[in-house]
Amino acid sequence: MVTVGIDAGNKKIKALLLREGGVISMASSLGGYALKDSALSLLEELLSGAGVKREEVNHITATGMGRELLDFADSQVTDVTAAARAGAYLMPGVDVIVEVGAEESRAVMTDGAGRVLDSSVNEKCAAGSGSFTESMARALGLTLEEFGLVSLDSTERIEMNAQCTVFAESEVVSLIHNSVKESDIARAVHDAIASRVSSQARRVGAAESVALFGGMAKNPGFVKSLAEALGLDKLLIPEEPEFADALGAALVAADRAAREAKGA
Repeated sequence: MVTVGIDAGNKKIKALLLREGGVISMASSLGGYALKDSALSLLEELLSGAGVKREEVNHITATGMGRELLDFADSQVTDVTAAARAGAYLMPGVDVIVEVGAEESRAVMTDGAGRVLDSSVNEKCAAGSGSFTESMARALGLTLEEFGLVSLDSTERIEMNAQCTVFAESEVVSLIHNSVKESDIARAVHDAIASRVSSQARRVGAAESVALFGGMAKNPGFVKSLAEALGLDKLLIPEEPEFADALGAALVAADRAAREAKGA
C-alpha cells in the first residue's frame, strides 16, 4: 500500500510518501499564494523522486492550515490528530507533543498510541512561534542558525517584558544599545517563547515525556530553553521534526485506504 501525507503550513509545504508503513521519501517547498499549485508540484516531485506513479498511490491525506485548499487530496485531518499519530509512530508511549511552527504553536496530550486526549493551540500571537525568532534574529543581524547557536553561550538570564513582536523588536534594539551581549539577548528571546509554549504544555497535563515537532526543534537554543521551562533533562526530537505532521497524515491515509480496501 502506498500513501501520501501533505502538510500545507503557513510558510512551507511538506510531503511524505509511505509504502507498507515505511517512509520512502520526503520533500518540501515554499507555499506562497498559489498553495494548491505548489502542493501539486511538490507531489509530482515526491513521486518522481521515489519512482512511484500517481495511479499507484492508494490515498492522499492533507493536513495543516491550508489543507482545505488541497481539494485533490482524498481526505483531510487536523494538525492535532496528525501530530498524535506521528508521535505514536516515532516514539510510542510519548505523553505530550509540543509543536512550534512558523505562525503557531500547539501542545497535544496523547494516550501514547496515537489518540488525542487534550490539546491547546495558539494561533493568535506570533510571540510563541518560529516567526518571532526570525524577527528577533533579524534585529541582531544574525541568521536563524547563528541565533540558535549563540544563545548557548549566554552567561546571564535576562527577562523580556514585551510579548508582542513589534514591541519585542524595540526591546531588543534597546538591549543592543545598552551593550547587552548577543548571546544573552538570544537566550532571552528563546526563554520568552519557551515560557509561552511550556504554559500550553502544562495546560494539557503533566508529562514525563515530551516530544518536540516543527522547525523550532532544530534550534538548539530554543530546545534548551524549553527543556528548562518544562523541568526536563531532555526533549524527544525526531530526526526530521518538520515532517512529523506530514508523516501523521500519511499514516492516517494508510488507515483510511485499508478501510476502503476492506469495504470494496
